[in-house]
Amino acid sequence: MNIHWQSFSDFLATGGYGLYVWGSFGVTALILALEPMLAVRRRNQLIARLKRQLRAETKSAGERRTPPTPNHPQ
Repeated sequence: MNIHWQSFSDFLATGGYGLYVWGSFGVTALILALEPMLAVRRRNQLIARLKRQLRAETKSAGERRTPPTPNHPQ
């Protein structure tokens, strides 16, 4: 293995492309950290929305159903 840098600052400069290289690594690390958190958040929002929808449908179905009369059970 051949090391091409004489110092740590040369390594960080990466041949003049340091800003691009380390910026790319930084953005990638940020995305990798945020994606699981955002996926959990979207999942929780979906579950909450589905629960609201189920409650609304159950309530709506209960209102449509006529209660049985004492003389004529359903």
